[in-house]
Amino acid sequence: MTDTTTLSPAPRRIAVFGAGYIGLVTGACFAELGHRVVVRDIQPERIELLRSGDVPFFEPGLGNLIIRNKERLSFTLDADEAVQDAEAVFVCVDTPPTASGDADLSRVWAVVEALKNTASHLVAIVVKSTVPVGTGSRVRAALDEAGLSGVGYASNPEFTAEGSAVADFLHPDRVVIGAFDEATAHWVEGLYTGIEGPVETMDVASAEMVKLASNALLATKITFINEIATVCEATGADITQVARAVGRDHRLGPHFLNAGLGYGGSCFPKDSRALRAMASNSGYPFQLLNAVIEVNELQPRRAIQRLKSELGGLRGRRVALLGLTFKPGTDDMREAPSTVIASRLLAEGAEVTCWDPMARPGEAEPWTSTTRHQDVAGAVTDADAAVLVTEWPELADVDWHAAARRMRAPLILDGRNLLDPEALLDAGFTYMSVGRATRYGRATR
Repeated sequence: MTDTTTLSPAPRRIAVFGAGYIGLVTGACFAELGHRVVVRDIQPERIELLRSGDVPFFEPGLGNLIIRNKERLSFTLDADEAVQDAEAVFVCVDTPPTASGDADLSRVWAVVEALKNTASHLVAIVVKSTVPVGTGSRVRAALDEAGLSGVGYASNPEFTAEGSAVADFLHPDRVVIGAFDEATAHWVEGLYTGIEGPVETMDVASAEMVKLASNALLATKITFINEIATVCEATGADITQVARAVGRDHRLGPHFLNAGLGYGGSCFPKDSRALRAMASNSGYPFQLLNAVIEVNELQPRRAIQRLKSELGGLRGRRVALLGLTFKPGTDDMREAPSTVIASRLLAEGAEVTCWDPMARPGEAEPWTSTTRHQDVAGAVTDADAAVLVTEWPELADVDWHAAARRMRAPLILDGRNLLDPEALLDAGFTYMSVGRATRYGRATR
């Protein structure tokens, strides 16, 4: 095994398995740090795109990073080619939920199987994929049985957020490394030389739990503020003022205290369910997490009920959805609240139009039954209501006076509390938001 007695800034040779959000960011950022990186994926069309200089999804700064480091970054479909000269393999494949809520580890195990005959020269196999606690121990046992006891194993969970993933990787709050031996942890830490951020080394099981616990806690903060918002609506309090004052408490902080339509994306829903399933499998009913998941699933449905009540029914109404992705700054539609909202509107008999600058809904329901427009003006034309689903900054610059004139009824549900209520009221809108009482504009009452 390579000498690991000192941290070395020398460039290393790294193979990354998985060219998704995490794998591409990992590969490009390690290349930026000076390492030579080969990214392997099983999708030919994805590898072809990357070889031609294109990125298969939007992530700010990632395309430029790949182009800038093209001499140190390559892409392949061949696992043996990726591993041939590598010193470390990073496993960055997805672990989607199964029907039981457990993480599907089939792709992780596929990588382990692919490495059994080619990995004897590696210093370490490093798992960035989010996996249940105990996965590392099982992989370690499988490697030992395959005669690869000399290859180190580490858990190195990622903490990047879509829309800021490159910056999150290169300027992290912390780098977490869990390993079975100090030498492997030390060597993996050396790969991050050049990054300013604290490194937390620990055992593998603890590192696996850090990722699940972090996402579950963030999901809990989001759910808590949404529950407070519901109480605010019932009592006349203003959630924006409440959250601002609560967030000034240094013990709590302002992050993730924005009431809205619930969390989405590839991590919070999946990881919360995976942690709940893992706890249940251990005989522990994680009641707090049960509540977090249930409240989040209810949140977009509550918005539909409020809209239905205000309009006196949804059948035959035209509703414009403004924003589709689960958050701004990404084209990711995974677990987006807009999907639930569109489905429920259609089920209630409404006609749905929509606008989003980047979303890729795909050819599937409910999106095949909606009409997508290139601009907000087109989406709201002849609409009975508009729902602001994603807080794209472009929406703050819309001419809402003109939008009100285009609509059959100037009613907006600001699902992210992005807009200025007074400006919307002045434009004649009935203004609904999360955690605040409905207000009526001059022209609507």
